[in-house]
Amino acid sequence: MRRVVVALTVVAALIASTPTVFGQTTIVRDVREAIGCTSVPCSPKADFSEGEAILARYRAAHGDTSQALEALSWLGRAALAANRLDQAGAYAADAYDRAVERSKGQSLASDLSLENALGAAIEVQAHVRTGQGRRSDAVYFLRRELDTYRDGPLHMRIQKNINLLSLEGQAAPALEAGDFLGRTTPALASLKGNVVVLFFWAHWCGECKAQGPILSALLDRHRADGLALVAPTQRYGYTVKRAPANPAAELDYIRQVRDEHYAFLRDEAVPVSGANHKQYGVSTTPTLVVLDRQGIVQLYHPGTMTADELEAVVKPLLAARATN
Repeated sequence: MRRVVVALTVVAALIASTPTVFGQTTIVRDVREAIGCTSVPCSPKADFSEGEAILARYRAAHGDTSQALEALSWLGRAALAANRLDQAGAYAADAYDRAVERSKGQSLASDLSLENALGAAIEVQAHVRTGQGRRSDAVYFLRRELDTYRDGPLHMRIQKNINLLSLEGQAAPALEAGDFLGRTTPALASLKGNVVVLFFWAHWCGECKAQGPILSALLDRHRADGLALVAPTQRYGYTVKRAPANPAAELDYIRQVRDEHYAFLRDEAVPVSGANHKQYGVSTTPTLVVLDRQGIVQLYHPGTMTADELEAVVKPLLAARATN
């Protein structure tokens, strides 16, 4: 269900997968400007020759630096956004091979540009396969890459893309209880009979704060109809202005953010566990997941949604009666 929604948000999710980097390298910025991919959603130009020329001059002078590979990965993302599947696949395969070679003997976690390049190359190759009608091949490819990069910095990014292509129509993965704010984290099985919205958020996330009032209003409108909400979050190791924090201090800060920006969550379950974000591939916040009354995922959506978009998903599910 809702494959059209997923298809329309794939490219935005790919762009949002790249962390904000202050002082972004000149070559990455210049290539993105040349191909028309400086904002979300990416609006690629018709001709990539200027971007290719800029990158070629840089590589002639500096070689295949991590920044050059990140810039190359943007050519792949732009081609995917333009639905030029063969071109996107060629860029992505080239970036992938070069990034894998460069990553030998070093940690991706120590080189953000290399991490971005490899992550984007994996994503684009998977979505090219999907666009060519080879969804199962795309999922197999992503699961193979997940085995390779499991528990590393690319884990959630790859898992997100697996979920984009395969989670809808499947039973929702269980949530880990662990630490929590508000009500005790319910087992998802105990919520069968309700339509459930999972709202994955982060204490530092501005778009999550913008999504909050929309979800609050949706819950107010439909709670009596059987709508439930669970809002998983996790620790990131820091608080305001990225000040390092121990787990207890960060949990207190998450509570403060919830009380200030998400008052409606005070009476809802807020699991605090990195395992949930990992299981659901939450490399983009917010991420919204909607379950039907049988606990089956009907929407997996990295990024924000408008009130009308959420209503269009939730209302028909509420109208259907539980079979169990």
